Amino acid sequence: MNPTETTKDTGPRISIVVPVFNEEGNVELLCARTVAAMESFGVPWEMIVVDDGSRDRTLRHLTAAAAQEPRIRVISLRRNCGQTAAMAAGIDHAQGEVIVPMDGDLQNDPGDIRRLVEKLDEGYDVVSGWRRDRKDAAIRRNFVSRVANRLISWISGVRLHDYGCSLKAYRRDVLQHVRLYGEMHRFIPIYASWYGSRVTELEVAHHPRVSGNSKYGLERIFKVLLDLMMVQFLARYQTKPLYVFGFMALTMFAGAFVAGTVALVLKLFWSISFILTPLPLLVVMFFVTGVICMLMGILAEMLMRVYFESQGKAIYDIAELVNFSDREPRV
Repeated sequence: MNPTETTKDTGPRISIVVPVFNEEGNVELLCARTVAAMESFGVPWEMIVVDDGSRDRTLRHLTAAAAQEPRIRVISLRRNCGQTAAMAAGIDHAQGEVIVPMDGDLQNDPGDIRRLVEKLDEGYDVVSGWRRDRKDAAIRRNFVSRVANRLISWISGVRLHDYGCSLKAYRRDVLQHVRLYGEMHRFIPIYASWYGSRVTELEVAHHPRVSGNSKYGLERIFKVLLDLMMVQFLARYQTKPLYVFGFMALTMFAGAFVAGTVALVLKLFWSISFILTPLPLLVVMFFVTGVICMLMGILAEMLMRVYFESQGKAIYDIAELVNFSDREPRV
């Protein structure tokens, strides 16, 4: 179904998910602008605002906005769980066929939602916003962000200019395979692409922050890079972890062999005693580390099998079946 079409069903077609934390100066205007933008769009919608344990009057303002507009729904978390967790809570409670995450600091423009959704109509599954003209600090935010985006694109193979932009549009079925942890909400287009979804990007507006303070610091870069490493590991080795640990084990065994060989050569041809070099210690260290890596790989392989078999999960993902309606898969 075309996501911009309306039907007799009164349920929302678009779910806008907005995590907020201590944004009392922005949420009222955010709700008003979003309502105005969606009213002009003319598509059934809902706005799910997730209060991520705010300690100011954010929740009070959200409750007042929801009382005036029933299509604004509020989820209040007991404590500050982070943007990814808050976004996951909103996505889990969303009912729309299209899900549009957005920041709550008014730097994203709700008017761009229509453009993102209409881009989906062209046959895409994910449309990622690109803040080409960012209104942030030139070095601390913009430069660092450009470097991070190029690194993520190079490692993942999914070429996007702006992974950090929260404003994106997803078809609901794209998100059914994704479980979000850490700072991984920004990597959803990578997951989607690996599952065969069509991903594109669209330039969106970006406004200066007028109220409140940014919640992002330079330490976020390191968190993102660590999460990216985990994403790569899960993508390549989730069903074969022994390959990773086995490679490390073989590398350690090779190091032990080389160190032992050199020690023997020094002893036989130059009469240099074993105790005069660190090579015997290296042999033992490399060998023990190799054994540990091999055992960890076997343990990870067993855990992976338990994970899939205990939950009835398959190691493959079927997009479509033809002439199999009367046949059940064999277990």
